[in-house]
Amino acid sequence: MLKSLKTYNLIFLRLLLILTGIEFSLYLHKIKFVFAPVFGFLIVLFLLIELYFYVKSLIMVYDKTISSIIQNDFTSDFSRYQSNQNDLFKLYAILKSKQNEQVSRDIIYTSILNNIETGIIILRKEDNEWNVFLMNDYFSKHFDVPKVSKWKLLKSQLPSLCEVIEEQDFQEIKTSLEIRVNERNAQTFVMQTSRTEICELDYFIVLLDSIQNVVEKKEKEAWVNLMKVISHELLNSITPIRSISQNLQELVEQDSISSDDLEDIKEGVGTMLRRSDLLQKFVEGYRKLAMLPSPKKEKIELGKLIENCFQVMNPLFKNKQIKVLNTILFNHLLLVDHQQIEQVLINLLTNSMHALEDREDKQITIAAEVKENRVFIKITDNGNGIDPEIENKIFLPFFTTRKEGAGIGLTLSKSIIEAHGGYLDFRNHEDKTTFVICLIEE
Repeated sequence: MLKSLKTYNLIFLRLLLILTGIEFSLYLHKIKFVFAPVFGFLIVLFLLIELYFYVKSLIMVYDKTISSIIQNDFTSDFSRYQSNQNDLFKLYAILKSKQNEQVSRDIIYTSILNNIETGIIILRKEDNEWNVFLMNDYFSKHFDVPKVSKWKLLKSQLPSLCEVIEEQDFQEIKTSLEIRVNERNAQTFVMQTSRTEICELDYFIVLLDSIQNVVEKKEKEAWVNLMKVISHELLNSITPIRSISQNLQELVEQDSISSDDLEDIKEGVGTMLRRSDLLQKFVEGYRKLAMLPSPKKEKIELGKLIENCFQVMNPLFKNKQIKVLNTILFNHLLLVDHQQIEQVLINLLTNSMHALEDREDKQITIAAEVKENRVFIKITDNGNGIDPEIENKIFLPFFTTRKEGAGIGLTLSKSIIEAHGGYLDFRNHEDKTTFVICLIEE
């Protein structure tokens, strides 16, 4: 504001000088000076010309600044005017700084998108027509498509993709489709789309992942997790065995063995035996997971299946004072390997039993429902629930929170259910945990 006043003061002083010069020239003319008024009018003329060019330069600078802001062009440098001109140049400097930040952010985001091994294309709706707003490098290279800007051009290059999007009327979908690139074999991709509106502009985002890449990522993650568990278990057994072996070697190399040394040897051998047993159990558990036999399916009634499990578990439930509610009021024939499914149910009931150790009111509920050619068996306990930090680990091989646990029960159960074409999942709600077995009827 002060800088604006300074500009106005300079213009005002120039006008004041011009008016003073005119008044003084008129006065000289009245008192009959001949040449002095002419000289005075020349000075006034000079001041008028100087004022004209001064105002013109100001207007040109203002006009250029405003035009740059309107056109979003911040290549000009008006820094020399900021020290003695109004807030317009401050505004320009602020907008220029924000523009530079936005450009830097766009470059970073584009660089990130171009380094992701997922095909990404973003469409923007303009005048009721979709155009390509952004296409990352992976999409362009993988599908051998130039970075076109028009939807029609993209459709001519990848008709199989564009036709699916048009059939869904550019709505959010998640599906798989086969895309043939040039003369190569068709590849299967997972396509996920989303639609959003930003500043009254409609955007449509398409993500394409190769099924092979997805599978490879999952396999790699599974192998990494498995190797972590295996290496951890092996080190837990091998390290103490090696340490004890070194101590025993030192003892037996002595000329004579005292009674105390003999006790140390006995204790060391016992420890090695226990650790070897744990390692053997670990390997046997791994064999169970790796060599799970194919299910031998036979028809069995759901009620009979549950009854068989209760015959095994009831003594334990009574001993731990656990109340079990069987809410299944119907019977239904299942085509399953009843021994394997019974093992799954026993594993889940055992887990629920251990989850209730710290509870006074111990209760397990078993329920079932048939819906859309699927049978859902639900086992719920009112324990403390599953900690959110380990929710994504409970089905990992050999992961356990119990000291005496082997960590293969849930993994084995999940493998058995998946071998039957179903799935095993869990839900946490209101301090209760429910494991859900889904079996698909054939």
